[in-house]
Amino acid sequence: MASLRLSKLRMNPVALFFYRLRRTLNAIYTLLARKWGGSFYLYLAGLLTVFAIADTTFLNVTANLKQGAFDTMVRYRLTVPKPDKDIVIVDINEASLAAMAKEYGRWPWPRQVLGEFVEQIEKQRPQAVVFDILFSDPDVFNADSDAYFDATIAATDNTFFPMLRLDPADDKLSQVKPGMIPGVVALGSAAQADATVAVVLPYFNSIMQGGRIGLHNIYPEADGISRQYLVYRDDYGWKMPSLPLRIAQQFSFPQPVTPQVLLNWRGPPFTYHSVSFSDVFADLGSKNKQRPADEFTGKIVIIGSTAPSLFDIKATPLSQLHPGVEILATAIDNFKHNDYLRFPDARIIYFLLTLAFIWATAWVFYRSVGRDKIDRLFGASQFILIGISYASINLSTTYIDLTGPVTLGLAYFTIARLYALATGKALENSAVQAAQKLAGEMRGVLLLIRINSQAAAMNDKVREKIRREIAKTGSAVCSVEIIKGTQNGLWGLFEDTLAISWMYPSGDEEARQNIARDVEAVERAIVPVLRKHCAILDNDVVCFSHEGMIVGGEQARDSWRALFAATLLRWNETDKGKS
Repeated sequence: MASLRLSKLRMNPVALFFYRLRRTLNAIYTLLARKWGGSFYLYLAGLLTVFAIADTTFLNVTANLKQGAFDTMVRYRLTVPKPDKDIVIVDINEASLAAMAKEYGRWPWPRQVLGEFVEQIEKQRPQAVVFDILFSDPDVFNADSDAYFDATIAATDNTFFPMLRLDPADDKLSQVKPGMIPGVVALGSAAQADATVAVVLPYFNSIMQGGRIGLHNIYPEADGISRQYLVYRDDYGWKMPSLPLRIAQQFSFPQPVTPQVLLNWRGPPFTYHSVSFSDVFADLGSKNKQRPADEFTGKIVIIGSTAPSLFDIKATPLSQLHPGVEILATAIDNFKHNDYLRFPDARIIYFLLTLAFIWATAWVFYRSVGRDKIDRLFGASQFILIGISYASINLSTTYIDLTGPVTLGLAYFTIARLYALATGKALENSAVQAAQKLAGEMRGVLLLIRINSQAAAMNDKVREKIRREIAKTGSAVCSVEIIKGTQNGLWGLFEDTLAISWMYPSGDEEARQNIARDVEAVERAIVPVLRKHCAILDNDVVCFSHEGMIVGGEQARDSWRALFAATLLRWNETDKGKS
């Protein structure tokens, strides 16, 4: 029969390849099991501990994972703050560009257009008019238009304008000192009086004299996603405020103390109330006005563009095409309501939590707790950690980022589970393996318990629970195995049969008596254990034990086979004698 099987393998190269691969893998698994055993789980925990230390201090490998987790939670959170109804975007959209082109040409329009807009909208007494447009240069072809705009802005006290911070590498080429910029203040004695900064300032005198200017730079993170907003820059000891911070200072809104904040997004693009610039401009200049006369009264009016052709588009957690003016509106909204997301830099706490999670999982694997228990414990812990992060972003303004503990815990569990599956058979504490490690003659005791499978209706999970509980019964070391009811032919006759085996040195009477007591204990415990996990009656369980000689070393397998056969034979003879 064996030669026939080998001849088939020779005829089928693919089958031969997989046969040899399986044999090789089994040999590797056995080698790993013998070399490391259950200590592998502790070694793995130690290795991940070193990695966690390195990641916390300088690697930051989990940073991208943290960002992805944050994006997902923001995108799918249950409670989303509503946008402030008093923040209105006057949108220079594609429709406005097309409508205004007939009379004023392509963008940029003459500044008189924006001056007239401000002049008319100021009659409604808005709280603020915020330009998300950088007026960096004069319009050399429309000097009168520029003068009109300059005079209009000079008559206001609630208009705000951006300035642009350039690459610090160009600072030495600039002649602008921080102290020359309105609103820029020294942070202390460390401020460098002679330092220069590369910055694009508004061209108009009225804007500079008004002093209501701030940076509108948006700095995306390493992956190109804009999640945080600049509060201020510390350049050479000078505090350069952002445009939202300058507005907060003007109206006594709460002012963040950190250089940047994590934005508390109100929703996807076009969440804020928005009106088309061309529609509003046409109505303001019309004798028969159709729009409400108090449409902008008490509002923060932001003039900016969502037109893709003007290239003010950023990637955010909610969209790859998020208009910059909406991001500015979100920042102003966050500052006004003081509800930007705090993210405490609790690295030590997160690190300790990661270690606790890894070592708790390692201890469970090391102690050989049942697979179903490990899976439940791990699944519950993952759910709790992720739930805490998700709840924090839904129920508070403090984002508790537990991505690191979850990620490293998942990495540990995955590797440990693969190792357990690969080496489980080699690590199994069976009587056969124990006998193979010894030499000489010993005595073996085999207890067979036959269960009526139709009454018990057991599945693999139930069988494993029963096996573990029986293994804990008694004081002597034993091996508990269950012959499953999935075999065909002859082995199907032994379906759902428990085989409990003990072994002791020949002539050790005390060990023999201890095992005899354990056999009786198992026979008493088996019915309650089975009732606990499945429906059976007392007569659904039959037990029989037998003792015989076991030879250690290479003959161990044959010895246990002989004992198994002898036990079945004696059992059958006993049943015949009873009948």
